[in-house]
Order: sequence, then C-alpha cells, then structure tokens
Amino acid sequence: MEKSDEMVTPGEVLGRATELKAGKGAYVASQNNTIYASLTGFRRIQPPPPDSPDQRPTVEVTGHKAHGPVPEPGSVVIARVTKVMARTASADIMCVGPKSVREKFTGIIRQQDVRATEMDKVDMHSSFHPGDIVRAVVVSFIFSLGDARAYYLSTAKNELGVVSAESSAVLPSLFNFGPKHRRATMVPISWTEMQCPLTGQIQQRKVAKVVS
Repeated sequence: MEKSDEMVTPGEVLGRATELKAGKGAYVASQNNTIYASLTGFRRIQPPPPDSPDQRPTVEVTGHKAHGPVPEPGSVVIARVTKVMARTASADIMCVGPKSVREKFTGIIRQQDVRATEMDKVDMHSSFHPGDIVRAVVVSFIFSLGDARAYYLSTAKNELGVVSAESSAVLPSLFNFGPKHRRATMVPISWTEMQCPLTGQIQQRKVAKVVS
C-alpha cells in the first residue's frame, strides 16, 4: 500500500473517478465525476489486485479516529429542524441510518429539494417548522469549517419529510415530577397536513409516508 503524507479534510478533492476508485472515507460526485474526502485523515492509494478487470487504484482516507457514523451522499439521515427561511431550512443531523452521530453535522434543505414536483411553488414555512424531526437523504457535501460539516439534504421522495412534529398545545401533567409542559405530538392526516390530537388544529408540513 502506498501512503501519502497529505492530510485531507471532508470536501477536499482526491482525484478523478476515471483514474481512481473511491474507497473508505471517499465518495464520487456524479455531477462532475470527481472523488472527494468524507473524513479527516491521510490520503492513501491502494493498488488493484493483478487479476481485477478494473485496474484503477483505490483512493481512501485513513488514520482518522472515527467518532460515530459520518453522512455521505446517499445516506438516509434523521435531523431536527433548527431554522426555516424563505428558500432553505437548516437542521442538526442526529442519526445516519440507525446509528446516532457523535459529531456536529448540519443539514441544509433547499426549496428545490423539498419535493419532486412543482419545486418553485414550495413554501418552506408550510413544509417545516423549527423542532420538526425529518427523514432525509444526503445529496452532497457542502463545506467543512473547523469541526462543523454541512450537507445538502433532500426530502423529495414519498418516504422522506417530517416524521414527528409537536403541536403548540400543552399536555396536562399527571404527576408531580418530570416535565411540567410537554407538547402534544401531531398526527399526520395527509402528505401535506398534520393535526393536533388535543385541539384539532391542522398545520401544513411536507409529511413523510410511514415506512412499514
């Protein structure tokens, strides 16, 4: 194995997919056929087996002590919405697949990535609210700034979108301990609406279809 002394961080270019294959800690961006790092570590080149029909070497990033799962393009993630603006929503990524993350990863959902049709008519404030829990897929890596890493997310499939949302209605406390003010969890009634079980109030969301 050939080792490079070059330290790389997420988002750095590792090479072209026409010349190299992406290994651990790397991924290919289909839009420009370029391989990028998804971890912090050392860039390594692994030569292909002599009998392999694909004689491209494999580039990978190693030497980084993993601190839980790391999002990559195509990963399904669970995130909590933190801010909603006119054209984007920000979210903290909490899980990659079934595993909880241990580092800070920020997700950005753009207006054109909320749903698959009539993207220009999407109202972000009718799709997500701060505090909503969403299921999304990672589209691409955006940048790394210090320990923070950001990714574009998409909810443009039926099974993606808001999976849990709290109502403004407060549940009465039945006990003298624990949280005194718990919000009621809204129930999805269509792919665009959720309803408070206490007040009957209906709010708009980009609702995720329940995965059986």
